[in-house]
Formats: sequence, structure tokens, C-alpha cells
Amino acid sequence: MRLLVVGAGAIGGYFGGRMLHAGRDVTFLVRPARRAKLDAGGLVIRSALGDVSIPRPPTVLAGELRQPYDAVLLSCKAYDLADAMDSFAPAVGPGTAIIPLLNGMRHVDQMAARFGGDDVLGGQCVISVRLDAAGAVQHLNEHRSVTFGEIDGRDSARVRDLAAFLAVPGIDVAASADIVLEMWEKWAFIATLAGITCLMRASVGDIVRAGAAELGLAMYEECCAIAATNGHPVRVDRIARSAAFLTAAGSGLTASMLGDVERQGRTEADHVLGDLLDRRGAVTPGDHSLLAIAYAHLRAFEARRSREREPE
Repeated sequence: MRLLVVGAGAIGGYFGGRMLHAGRDVTFLVRPARRAKLDAGGLVIRSALGDVSIPRPPTVLAGELRQPYDAVLLSCKAYDLADAMDSFAPAVGPGTAIIPLLNGMRHVDQMAARFGGDDVLGGQCVISVRLDAAGAVQHLNEHRSVTFGEIDGRDSARVRDLAAFLAVPGIDVAASADIVLEMWEKWAFIATLAGITCLMRASVGDIVRAGAAELGLAMYEECCAIAATNGHPVRVDRIARSAAFLTAAGSGLTASMLGDVERQGRTEADHVLGDLLDRRGAVTPGDHSLLAIAYAHLRAFEARRSREREPE
């Protein structure tokens, strides 16, 4: 099996690097600047699970793609999806499986419209990674899971083959018979975590210390109601686990989106919060709900950021 990993950033670099280190046939689709860094310093992963250093990992530029791959692993930001699809389109042929690891659900529709619904799997990952100043992948905790499956829930040979391909040291792999539900469950939690930590500009522990833990729970209840309205009620054990995370005293947990805001960077607010609000139907609160207020807060941030970057 030949796998194309789109990008060699934090997530793609970690999972692709682990597979490459285990002898899998992996190539990274990168931009020229990233290729130059990888050629010069290799792909480096720093992790409590074991460090990895791969000199000159296989890379390809978009203009160099000449033939399809068996599978494509995609973990870009949602706002880069259109450009990413253009870049890896030549790698998609009959039978190519695409595994997107983005949050939310809008990207599934976008990719199905571009490549056809049969090519796109559902997928998600749980991992905390970042690139350091030198371009090395820093793995920040022990989470390193990838879950994926057919959108319609059927058992398939390609999912089984991909699960075996991805199952290498340093990656926890699961093939799911209900990946859409799992994606909705993660979406409800991620939207809540992003919404409440960005709105309050604080970690979960600081929000709890301020006596405002109920706000996070109320936002999570709203997100779960939207999931149920769309036919994917969050399971009771997942609700209990997420509520525990959202009310943990002393927790330093924040959403990566808060880091984007603090760095004055672009956010995935439209994809993670806005698209969820678009699917709320008539059973959830209106424009003054906590989720809607958090989304408006992020939209205002984006508007200010865009204005301040306009040339005078």
C-alpha cells in the first residue's frame, strides 16, 4: 500500500513519521520550504513514547504528482481545505481512499462533492502535537489515536487494510462501524471547548476557579442537542466524560483555537462553531445562545484581525 500524507506539519508529521519509521510506504506532499527543511534536517519527532529521526523523508510537491496513491491522509486546517484538495487531486484515482482528520462535518460534504462520496472515509484523531522553532514535531502527551471508517458504517476490506497499515508503534488505530457518530461526539466537545475557552480567554481550570463551570456545561448541552437534532445523540458515557473534562478544577486544558487567537492567527470558527449553529434546527436556543455568542466573539476577532492587516 502507498500512502500520501498531505503536509508534514505537526499531525501529518507525527503519524506519517511513525509509519515511515516502521517501514511503511509513505510520501509527504509538502510545499518547497518544508521540503528544504526536511532535506536539510530530516523529520524529527520528540515524544515520551520514543523519539524518531528520519533523514530526508520521501516528499513530493503538488506539481510532481503523476500517479494515484492507494490512500491519502489529510489533516490540514479547515480554511486550507480547498487549496489542499487542489494540491492532492492528481493523487486520487479509482479506489483511492481519503482519510480526513479534520474536526466537524462540513469537510466531508466538500470532499464528497469534489472526489465522490465513495472515496471519502470518516476519520478523526486525538493527539496533542506542535512544531517547534526548528521544525521538529513535539508530542505533548500520550494521546496518539486515529479512528476511521466508512461513512455508511459498512465493513470493508479497505478499512481493514488501512487499519493494518496504520497499526505501528506510536499510533493507536481503531476501525469504527459508526464513525459519523464518533465525529459528531468529538465535534460537540471540541466546539464547546473552543467556544468557552475563547470566550473566556482562559483554561478550563481558570473558568472553574472563577465559578463559571456551569457556562461550559450549558454550552456543551446545547452542542449535544444539535447533534441529537441531526440524528446523532451523544452517548451517555461520552457526555459524562466530557462534562468531567469541562469541570476539572486546576485543569490547564484549552482549545487549540485559543492559541490561534492569542497568536493573532486565523481560526476555524466557521467550520467548528458556525457550521454547528447552521445545523441547530428549531429545538436549540436562538441568536443569544452561549454558542452563538462565542461564535460572534470569534467572528469579531476575525473581523478586527482582517481590518488591522489591510494596507493603508
